[in-house]
Amino acid sequence: QVQLVESGGGWVQTGGSLKLSCAATGDMVGINTMGWYRQAPGQQRDLVATIRSSNITKYADFAKGRFTISRDNAKNTVSLRMNNLRPDDSAVYYCAAAHLITPNYWGQGTQVTVSS
Repeated sequence: QVQLVESGGGWVQTGGSLKLSCAATGDMVGINTMGWYRQAPGQQRDLVATIRSSNITKYADFAKGRFTISRDNAKNTVSLRMNNLRPDDSAVYYCAAAHLITPNYWGQGTQVTVSS
């Protein structure tokens, strides 16, 4: 089992920045991909960004150029730096860990609210 704990969410004005962090504990053997997803009220959970243990990254189109995902394999942490935030970025952001691509484990989520 893997446990994921997010931190760093909060409230920010349009154009502001936030950094989300996720600490993973437990059996990380075989965990290849870590990432961030988000879910706004009434909407599906969408991929934001993922990063493999090789540091290969993937971003959703809305995240490209504004968000940066990073990973510390030694510390089992993954972070998401979000710049130039917009109101439509408001959502609950979830950390995820996967053996391959589809998440096997989820964090509890952290709320990000961007005001106009």
